[in-house]
This record gives sequence, C-alpha cells and structure tokens, in this order.
Amino acid sequence: MGTIVIHPANVYGRAAWSSIREGVIVALRPEGLAELAVHEFDVTEVVLKPPPSGTVDLGALRIAELLKMELTQRESASELAVDSLVMLFGMHLLRTYTGGNRPPIKGSGGLPASSERRVRKFLAENFTRKLSTADLAAICGLSSFHFIRAFTKTFGQPPHQYILDLRLTLAEKLLLEDNMAIAEIAYLCGFSSQSHLTASMKTHRGRTPAEMRLR
Repeated sequence: MGTIVIHPANVYGRAAWSSIREGVIVALRPEGLAELAVHEFDVTEVVLKPPPSGTVDLGALRIAELLKMELTQRESASELAVDSLVMLFGMHLLRTYTGGNRPPIKGSGGLPASSERRVRKFLAENFTRKLSTADLAAICGLSSFHFIRAFTKTFGQPPHQYILDLRLTLAEKLLLEDNMAIAEIAYLCGFSSQSHLTASMKTHRGRTPAEMRLR
C-alpha cells in the first residue's frame, strides 16, 4: 500500500496499525519546500492539503521504495542519491497536494554557464571522493534543492548519476588497461568495495568487472 500522510512540523501526532508494516518517513524543511515551489512553479506560498484518510498514493510509494532500497542496501547509501529522491518527493507533494497541480515553469532551472563550467571542472578532478550535495551546491552558490534541479536540467541527469558514470568510465578504463586487482580499482574509482563496483557496473553497464576484463 502507498498511503501518504502529510503531518505539519512541530505538531504532535500518533498513528497505530493493527499489523506489522514497513514505512518511510520523509521530512522536508518548510523553507526547502517553499524554495522548491518558487523555482519550479513560481508559487510563493505553499499550503499542503492532506488527502482523505486511507488514500493510496502510488507515486509516493514508488519514491519511498527507491529511498528504502538506497538506505538499506549493504553498501553505504549515496547522500547525493538520497537528496535527489527527497527533492523528487517534494515535487510530488507540490504537484499533488497544493490544489493547483501546476506544471513546472518552462525553460527555468538550468545552471548559468559559469556555474556549469565550475562544477564540471570540480567533478572532473574530484569525482572519486565522497561528495555531498551541499559541497556541490556551494560551488554554484545555490541551496541543495535548487542545485539538484538546476544540475539535472543542465546535465540531463541528477548529480549522483553523473558522478556514477564518471566512476564507472574510469573503472572500465583501468580494467582494460591495467592488471591491478579489482578491489584496488574499486577503491581508486570511489566505490566503497569491490562488491559495490560489481553491483553498479552490472546494473548500469550490463557486465561485471570480471566480464569486462575478460573482453
């Protein structure tokens, strides 16, 4: 089930179920949601209208499942991926529960050319490091919410996916050109372990590091 509950900040609330269930709680700062509304829908005031009790929200369920997968996987969760999913959840709230169902502002949200050059250069030099959304947003002088949206608009994919592609490309190069151990390659490319590299490469490139090396 994908039941969604909109609960105001700083207000006590209690819920109980008659059976064991799993849930994901997504907490959004009011100022972050308000900023997202301004940049995406040109709305300066956000008033969320809770759905009727028992409403099943399949869109919220899909995002929650992705968050759960990211947060409970064996390897450490990607902060960039989690931040992107939280932003997506905020967009879903604004589109579904503010009553306006407004489409995003056309042509808005991309990074200025100077910011694009700075962040592209920074990532080219630092993509193997552990990075946070706040680190990248600071380069452009933006909030985390605004940065994720602007980056995705400019680069065609969210920051965590862009960085993953850079890491996988380097890993493929090292696998084909060097005889170092796969575990060492994983470490050099920014993956937390060999199994992390293997799972990522299998999912996004269709083959494991060992299969890549055999080619």
